[in-house]
Amino acid sequence: MKPLLPVSDALAAILKDANQLDGEFVPLANAADRVLTGDLAALRTQPPFSASAMDGYAVRHADLDTVPVALKVVGEAGAGHPYIGEIGDGECIRIFTGAPVPDSADTIIMQENTERDSNLSPLVKILQSTPKGKFVRKKGLDFEEGNILLKAGSLLDPASISLTAAMNHAKLNVVRKPRVAIIATGDELLPPGSEIGPGQIIASNSFGVAAIVEKHGGIALDIGIVKDTGEAHEKAFAKAIELEADILVTLGGASVGEHDLVQNTLLSMGARIDFWRIAMRPGKPLMFGALPHSRGSMHFLGLPGNPVSSLVCSTLFLIPLISALGGRRYEQLTETAMLGNDLPENDQRQDYLRASLSIGSDGKLRAMPFVAQDSSMLSLMAHADCLIIRPPFAPASKAGDACNFVRLKD
Repeated sequence: MKPLLPVSDALAAILKDANQLDGEFVPLANAADRVLTGDLAALRTQPPFSASAMDGYAVRHADLDTVPVALKVVGEAGAGHPYIGEIGDGECIRIFTGAPVPDSADTIIMQENTERDSNLSPLVKILQSTPKGKFVRKKGLDFEEGNILLKAGSLLDPASISLTAAMNHAKLNVVRKPRVAIIATGDELLPPGSEIGPGQIIASNSFGVAAIVEKHGGIALDIGIVKDTGEAHEKAFAKAIELEADILVTLGGASVGEHDLVQNTLLSMGARIDFWRIAMRPGKPLMFGALPHSRGSMHFLGLPGNPVSSLVCSTLFLIPLISALGGRRYEQLTETAMLGNDLPENDQRQDYLRASLSIGSDGKLRAMPFVAQDSSMLSLMAHADCLIIRPPFAPASKAGDACNFVRLKD
């Protein structure tokens, strides 16, 4: 029997052919958290005119040689309502934030530094001078038409979306979201809300995996529960191809028992199996490869049937695969904390221990592994803040020793 594949080698194999998908045009309103396929240039200049940054008066700085000074108010400018005309010697206009500054004015005096009997008064007294150009946002201060402001590969976060709108783009070419077909396998499975008979359980894994897919930039396609027959498996895999899935995720059925039909069915359909079984716990019976079809090929990831195993493997392997196909830069961040209690030495498999995180009275971060770590115990997974990583053959550790972990919750 082949030795178990190390986790790092498994991840490298999964990402080897995970090339970025093609692009698609989407409305700006649907572009958040997507990745640009190409550089994006501004279609306009911002601001398109010199604008006031304050409520006050637009003046000629030459009229401020001596203050206080009374100036004649010859008009008014508001946002969207420019003043049409020239400002001459000893004149000014009332101006509001965002309004265009006339070319014949060069400075804004804040309202707080003026006195005026009323808004109808023809004169305003300027009480305090200010440097020339103060509070005037020059045309093109932010960017000019033709400037490339976002590069290919940029993730469109809220600030980038606002910038894109200001650049006057209504549609964007972004990397297509990976489509992930999810199939739960097993005669014993029933959907939530069912009446449970003898030997039956509720199918929970597909919901958690679908949530991971959607959270990390994919589109989850739930194909449902597949019974333990080769025909049912082949139909379900064909459905995934019909739905143009980029990734096929199976839950359970990846071992070597008589009812574990995933691998044999995929092979009968011409699939390539890159690896099966890796040196980790939970998640040893993980399978990966590709299923060719008439339009290309579909990556497949055969996850273990145990609920915790499927979620841990999705965190470590499915998220990076979705990210690579979707054009996202992804790195599994490993952090360090103090171990909350003693741990025995490890065997040949890399362990991922569910644990809670807390800040001790000394201000240091502590990771406390749960006492029970059975891969069927979903309740512990739901309350875990992180996964403590224990390398193969790690020696026994004491409380207070440093440990590495992967965060599960923000």
